[in-house]
Amino acid sequence: MRQYNASKRILVTGGAGFLGSHLCDRLLEQGHDVLCVDNFFTGTKRNVEHLHGHPRFELMRHDVTFPLYVEVDEIFNLACPASPIHYQHDPVQTTKTSVHGAINMLGLAKRVRAKILQASTSEVYGDPEIHPQVEEYWGRVNPIGIRSCYDEGKRCAETLFFDYHRQHKLRIKVVRIFNTYGPRMHLNDGRVVSNFIVQALKGQDITIYGDGQQTRSFCYVDDLVDAMLRMMNTGDEVPGPINIGNPGEFSMLDLANKVIELTGSKSKLVRMPLPADDPKQRRPDITVAQKELGGWTPHTQLDEGLKKTIAYFDKLLSAPSAT
Repeated sequence: MRQYNASKRILVTGGAGFLGSHLCDRLLEQGHDVLCVDNFFTGTKRNVEHLHGHPRFELMRHDVTFPLYVEVDEIFNLACPASPIHYQHDPVQTTKTSVHGAINMLGLAKRVRAKILQASTSEVYGDPEIHPQVEEYWGRVNPIGIRSCYDEGKRCAETLFFDYHRQHKLRIKVVRIFNTYGPRMHLNDGRVVSNFIVQALKGQDITIYGDGQQTRSFCYVDDLVDAMLRMMNTGDEVPGPINIGNPGEFSMLDLANKVIELTGSKSKLVRMPLPADDPKQRRPDITVAQKELGGWTPHTQLDEGLKKTIAYFDKLLSAPSAT
């Protein structure tokens, strides 16, 4: 690894996605050289078009299920479709992205002696029996259900990271990301925040699955990226896993009513059957994050973050190319 200045060469896989594109922005602001890698299955060039021509930004079309040969100092491994609609579209490829992608990125990190961060997920806890979820909880995951391509793929990726850490002394970081939202979410990703906002802006019925009492915790993207950057900068004695998310907890009915209020929509609520293996509760215990990440805590309140996200989708839906 280079030692002669503070600027680093940083690889972000899934860098044209919702979360990855915000991470690229922040890394460039910090003065680093950023290689953004994406196969554009769910990521879009639109998310990073404002970075085209930036002297320290490079965009590469590549699928992480194939090896990548580059020289970098750090790797943020974010590549994987993260919404049920997308990861269930090709479940075998989803598992390959998590598992083969982890193997390839870990192999690269080993070869160039780079520090590597894995974007894991709260879905490793499955439909939890304890609440809120702490890192020591091993989870309750259906290994053969329709969500398991994502849940088990991410669990296996964590296994690989810690085995590389133990076997090869690789410097790893693992964060478990809880529901994140904000501008650049995919228009049709099927996640609850984007679903509700798009339905409300279009004046469509808002779809509530089950009784609407299932809960989620929503972390605004800026707060999430801040936690990831802090995690990457911790010492080698902090490999993780660490929960990052906002511990504020809201039911689906709460969220739907907030979106209707903030958009001024006339949308009505309609009920649909609850999808298989859909968790009833999801809230992170962020005690470890607050201790290890320099007192990190999310600052963006849900109403504030929703207003910014609504403004993004409103502009996107008004564009002639909106689909």
